[in-house]
Amino acid sequence: MALLGLSSSPFRGAPAARLPPLLSGPRRRHYGQETSFPQHLHRSLVPTLHYQKSLPRLPIPKLEDTIRRYLNAQRPLLDDDQFRKTEELAAKFEKGIGRELHEQLISQDKQNKHTSYISGPWFDMYLRARESVVLNFNPFMVFNADSKVDYNNQLTRATNMTVSALRFLKTLRTNILEPEVFHLNPAKSDTQAFKKFVRFVPPSLSWFCAYMVNAYPLDMSQYFRLFNSARLPKSNKDELFTDENERHLLVIRNGNFYVFDVIDRDGNILKPSEIQAHLQFILSDSSSVPAFPLACLTTENRDIWARLRQELLENGNAEALRKVDSAIFCLCLDDFPINGLNHLSHTMLHGDGINRWYDKSFNLILAKDGTAAIHFEHSWGDGVAVLRFQNEVFKDSTQTPAITPQSQPAAVDSASSVQKLNFKLNDALKEGITQAKQKFDATVKTLTLEAHQFERGGKEMLKKHKVSPDAIAQLAFQMAFLQQYGQTVATYESCSTAAFKHGRTETIRPASIHTKACSEAIVRKSSKHSVAELQQMIAECSKYHNQLTKEAAMGQGFDRHLYGLRCVAESRGTPLPEFYQDQAYSQINHNILSTSTLSSPAVSMGGFGPVVPDGFGVGYGIHNDWIGCNVSGYPARNVQEFVQCVHKSLDDIFNVLQGKQVSN
Repeated sequence: MALLGLSSSPFRGAPAARLPPLLSGPRRRHYGQETSFPQHLHRSLVPTLHYQKSLPRLPIPKLEDTIRRYLNAQRPLLDDDQFRKTEELAAKFEKGIGRELHEQLISQDKQNKHTSYISGPWFDMYLRARESVVLNFNPFMVFNADSKVDYNNQLTRATNMTVSALRFLKTLRTNILEPEVFHLNPAKSDTQAFKKFVRFVPPSLSWFCAYMVNAYPLDMSQYFRLFNSARLPKSNKDELFTDENERHLLVIRNGNFYVFDVIDRDGNILKPSEIQAHLQFILSDSSSVPAFPLACLTTENRDIWARLRQELLENGNAEALRKVDSAIFCLCLDDFPINGLNHLSHTMLHGDGINRWYDKSFNLILAKDGTAAIHFEHSWGDGVAVLRFQNEVFKDSTQTPAITPQSQPAAVDSASSVQKLNFKLNDALKEGITQAKQKFDATVKTLTLEAHQFERGGKEMLKKHKVSPDAIAQLAFQMAFLQQYGQTVATYESCSTAAFKHGRTETIRPASIHTKACSEAIVRKSSKHSVAELQQMIAECSKYHNQLTKEAAMGQGFDRHLYGLRCVAESRGTPLPEFYQDQAYSQINHNILSTSTLSSPAVSMGGFGPVVPDGFGVGYGIHNDWIGCNVSGYPARNVQEFVQCVHKSLDDIFNVLQGKQVSN
């Protein structure tokens, strides 16, 4: 796609082997002994956070390596004169002030061994941003449909997904959710025997045992923010809020807010038939959209929203807002079916601004036809935690659904169990909501989203040709932009650094001298090269991209290091070093192509907005026999044409790989 001070941990209060009050006390109903239906997803032999204490720390790269990688990434973006200037500034920085800043960053890192050097600055970067979270930060991921067609009924699916989400919550909070581990040799590490052994290894040593069998546990410190959490707007810098004691769900329909308890006083999930009854009650409510829909305020500039939130509090809405912020999660029920892929993207990325609470850690959205997606706020965490949650919810709700389409809702008094939230609005708040809605509508009108499926081949075929599928997709984006606009531009690909304690992400820089040469050869000069020469160039692109990906995943990119050094420089209160004032530095951080990929059996597609006004946001997925991309852009760019160029580029690459000549 794409958090708090260095001296204090943003993860205080994260779940360790403790139980929150919600789930403590007498536990008569244990996993496997529930009287009615499963309360958990599974029971892991290894405690959820068993590896957390011994995770390796995110390394700070050597300064000379960072400068070398930075210059390598700048080379395809600059002409000779520009590059010479940037090279001189980089050399001066490396030998002078950069060395001082690097030593200071290392010193700070040694004093904060409970976290990573990037965690504080990264939280800050998100929470200090004043732009609206919608389109600028929040991404979405769409669930695949349930293969049992009648289970895609909105009420049935909403009930099943809610119950599965609550099972995930309980499994996580009772420390029996399977730890997130990347297995390079699952035959050795993903076995009952290994798990039985490693659970008795002290947490301070557990990571090393996993490493010995080629398994890499991932950081799970973000998971506690999944539930009962929201981003609160504050002047200059927002705050993250979590209250694990609350037991209610927030449901939004037609811009109206409803809450009801989904966990009882003993910490047990309500009977699915009762949850179904309450959701049916909400779906049958004939209330129209409020004249002043409160949710629009979460689309605002953060300082404006902070001021209006204060007005809301002072106008007697503290309790209602607390119910919204502390709800386990937000379930959004839309009253219309999805009409095609582009409508799907628009609905899940931004909607109408009325039926979402964009500040919640995530919104689970269910359209009238049962199409489901997660839309999440990005400051608290990254795709790794959200995707794990989505995978588990999809698997559980489709394989062991809590109700069937024939299930009857419980005979309960939903009218007294479901509370409809009412907000007291004065003239200033009404005006604020009206203006927020107008601005939101105007912005959304300028956004184009275009989804595309390339069906000539995918992962399987590319692997037969011994090239990296991800490298090929990225090469296609470079070729497409060159074909459309005649240049190579700053490109961002997100890479998780969750293999390290409190790692977040690192940037892969897919635009390289290799992709530039290959793009120009295929797009402009294919007749001057033999097919064998073009195949060799594609192989070079793949090899170099693999190297960049491995470096980024191991915390050896250059972007986070340079950002950390910049934060140290800014904290001194002195003028920024010349290096950071170089136009080339600004240009490489103006990411015209912002890209992110994920693949999962639970997810059909995803997307996000461009990160700059003249950029493209490119969400893509590489499947066994097809490649999908979902591109966003504003009027400065032609999205449909770019998508056509991506298709042509993939066609050309596949032709070359199959030994065919390319025609320009």
